[in-house]
Amino acid sequence: MEKLKSTTVVAVKHGGQVVIGADGQATLGNTIAKSSVNKIRKLQGGKIVTGFAGSTADAFTLLEKFEEKLDAYGNNMKRAAVELAKEWRTDRMLSKLEAMMVVADAEDILIISGTGDVIEPDLAIASIGSGSMYAQAAARALKKYAPHLTAEEMVRESLNIAADICIYTNHNIIIEKVAM
Repeated sequence: MEKLKSTTVVAVKHGGQVVIGADGQATLGNTIAKSSVNKIRKLQGGKIVTGFAGSTADAFTLLEKFEEKLDAYGNNMKRAAVELAKEWRTDRMLSKLEAMMVVADAEDILIISGTGDVIEPDLAIASIGSGSMYAQAAARALKKYAPHLTAEEMVRESLNIAADICIYTNHNIIIEKVAM
């Protein structure tokens, strides 16, 4: 059986808001398996928002592990992210998982990968998935040339641009704001 292909997730911190959005498409080979997958989750009453790309089952496993780390480290998102990345890289079962996560709170946006990376991106813009470079380029341009837009508008437009270019990204967009 072929794996589900990736997606596009983008997060932007701008104008006092932190917003994460993702498209809703999941593909199996060269076929759209589902067009309305929710790849965004709110944690800690919305104070932390996550987005995932990659295998859905793997992403849910990582999401559960991330929640465990948040509980273990007093909801300290950075510490939980580092501890998850360490375990993900060294644990036999977890190291086989094929997914990535963007996590955000009111202060920070982080990308977490299975290679042990916890990246705090430049310009407070993070993106993952097959359309991530398109969405990131669009978000960077919007932040620079259209700073009057809200973070939500930047995320929405970045995802729409990615969906126009990336075959694994669609226009069924879900957006969540981090509770301040």
